[in-house]
Amino acid sequence: MTITNRPPGRTERPGDGDRPARRDRTHWLYLAVIAAVAAGIAVGLLAPGFAVELKPVGEAFVSLVKMMISPVIFCTIVLGIGSVRRAAQVGKVGGLALGYFIAMSTVALAIGLVVGNLISPGSSLHLTKAASSAGTKAAEDAGSGGLVDFLHEMIPSTLVSSLTSGQVLQTLVVALLVGFALQALGDAGEPVLRGVASVQRVVFTVLAMVMWLAPVGAFGAMAAVVGATGVDALTSLAVIMLAFYATCLVFVVGVLGTLLRLATGVGILGLLRYLAREFLLIVSTSSSETALPRLIAKMEHLGVEKPVVGIVVPTGYSFNLDGTAIYLTMSALFVAQAVGTPLSVGQQIGLLLFMIIASKGAAGVTGAGLATLAGGLQSHRPDLVDGVGLIVGIDRFMSEARAVTNFAGNAVATVLIGVWTGQADRARMTQVLAGTLPFDESSVEDHEGGTSPAPPAGNSSRKTLVDAG
Repeated sequence: MTITNRPPGRTERPGDGDRPARRDRTHWLYLAVIAAVAAGIAVGLLAPGFAVELKPVGEAFVSLVKMMISPVIFCTIVLGIGSVRRAAQVGKVGGLALGYFIAMSTVALAIGLVVGNLISPGSSLHLTKAASSAGTKAAEDAGSGGLVDFLHEMIPSTLVSSLTSGQVLQTLVVALLVGFALQALGDAGEPVLRGVASVQRVVFTVLAMVMWLAPVGAFGAMAAVVGATGVDALTSLAVIMLAFYATCLVFVVGVLGTLLRLATGVGILGLLRYLAREFLLIVSTSSSETALPRLIAKMEHLGVEKPVVGIVVPTGYSFNLDGTAIYLTMSALFVAQAVGTPLSVGQQIGLLLFMIIASKGAAGVTGAGLATLAGGLQSHRPDLVDGVGLIVGIDRFMSEARAVTNFAGNAVATVLIGVWTGQADRARMTQVLAGTLPFDESSVEDHEGGTSPAPPAGNSSRKTLVDAG
């Protein structure tokens, strides 16, 4: 029996193998969250006293997400560093791609911070005085220890205690050490990497199970917030959603579009139009990975050589997560503002540095973005973690924008790196984008059948539990 890598949600054809086809039921989760949010709003408006009492329901779901923070961050970072090693082995293309991914993720994170500070969408909520006072005390305690105490707190008592102590920075440090140790071992570290990949598969399966409780958590959190603040909560949530959509649009058209035009002469609108069918597929599934085989085929048809496409596209799906980066920083600021204890400039910079590392691998798995957001807050302001429940209600509404932005970023990256390395046919690009060389849909079958380049190490375990990144 031949085993091939298939995109999530794809129905198997006869001859694909002996395993039965599995239906993608995540759209039911999406609909359930929408219904739960609507019910929570209704309860909050009609029975505010009762709705406030539902706050523990939302907090319980957040606690389940918190439970998954350390294992998710550990597995994704260890396997992410493993994929860096493999990508770096291919030389110029891999090194350039990784440098570009880190730079653009940093830019996206910074843009999210700037927009979040400018619009301050959560500043009008001030959910509870207790939360505000607790946050102030936590901020004072965090700042009273000094740099030396902060560095000491990053060092766990044992190598494995970071996974059980709830100290996210300790988990990050251990994950980096293990990842670089496996790098140094080379081929001898491959069995350990495969073992971590197996653990990651279990962790993500548990996380996917937890996310099926998202409707319950969204109902409790939304009802409690609306019951406590009334229409102000709906206004603030609408503002953060619209601001996120607008920021993603500005990033894709303004930042990526300008870079693409200056570096290659290709217009961003023409490239987006060429990928229109893929964007429709992403919006309908809330997942950029469903369009992975089509992106590979279309980039090759566009004139980018196969070695570049085979390196940049799969690696970008783990490391080039522009939409997720914007989401993480804007959501963190929103939560801090909502409880009346905004992040200081120093905390925002620290959060940005944390997210640069932790966001690698945050896309592609149901709930991983939410867990990474909770992890960032846990590492800098533990008093704010419970506020993640505010985001649960609107997270699914933001998923499409995240997925579309991530996808557009990877398409632009493929074109840029193909041109920069001299492995792209610019004349063919002009013809394809002008419509004179239409794409042959039958060519996608080759890529869906398993002949496309394999993704980097650590990604194979994420093929069946994907969402918007």
